[in-house]
Amino acid sequence: MGDIADRIAAARKEAEALKEKIKQKKDALADTTLKAVAADQEKLTAVSMKVRRTLKGHLAKIYAMHWACDKRHLVSASQDGKLIVWDSFTTNKIHAIPLRSSWVMTCAYAPSGNYVACGGLDNLCSIYNLKTKEGSVKVARELNAHTGYLSCCRFISDRQIITSSGDMSCMLWDIDAGVKTLEFTDHTGDVMSLSLSPDKNIFVSGACDATAKVWDIRSGRCVQTFTGHESDINAVQFFPDGQAFGSGSDDASCRLFDLRADRELMQYTHDNILCGITSVAFSISGRLLFAGYEDFNCN
Repeated sequence: MGDIADRIAAARKEAEALKEKIKQKKDALADTTLKAVAADQEKLTAVSMKVRRTLKGHLAKIYAMHWACDKRHLVSASQDGKLIVWDSFTTNKIHAIPLRSSWVMTCAYAPSGNYVACGGLDNLCSIYNLKTKEGSVKVARELNAHTGYLSCCRFISDRQIITSSGDMSCMLWDIDAGVKTLEFTDHTGDVMSLSLSPDKNIFVSGACDATAKVWDIRSGRCVQTFTGHESDINAVQFFPDGQAFGSGSDDASCRLFDLRADRELMQYTHDNILCGITSVAFSISGRLLFAGYEDFNCN
């Protein structure tokens, strides 16, 4: 037993030494900062955020929403037990879908606009077909394999969807067959959020182990791990060009990580903001990063 313990201790020591070497190599390559590179960019004028539309119809807390690719429609999930598909131009409700479980935590709009999905404390990912001939929208598929709550789901296409869960895993599903085709397991805490890259070949996940991991959907492997946050990561979002991603955490900071540099590029904090971040999103150009906070503000 003593021999095994010694070998484990030696292996740990070696791993730490290798980690330090990797860090030194990365630091040597970090010849500039994002701030320095962007110094000659024209400064933005003060951003004034205005309410353009108010969509009224839910009777309880709205837990999630997701825009369709047409930039007009969106789906929202509420703990009133309804999934509502909206026309944001007219503010009309297109569909009001009653859910079997009102404890919903996420929703997603398929790129084609044909399907929406949701999930939550029922551990299921429920897929709804919006283009049915019957008129009323019904469950097309219920995907059941997670052993914890469903925290996030995103469509790759009408036939594939990725889910993240409180069971510390993410899963890729074949919607037609109703079965998981890949399981992504490397996190050591609840996976809270995921974001697909524009090319749909990789995705990033953020978890309660304070790490963000980049996964290759084709191989099913974790290809990069990003550390730096000091608490749970609640939200991740790919930069529009797919070469970086933003994250938001309970440590009251947002961070920007670059895939090519394999490191954190920038940290966004304010002395007066002490509460956690629940969601993040980039502007279409990527110049602005929006963050939703637990004090009900968006910065």
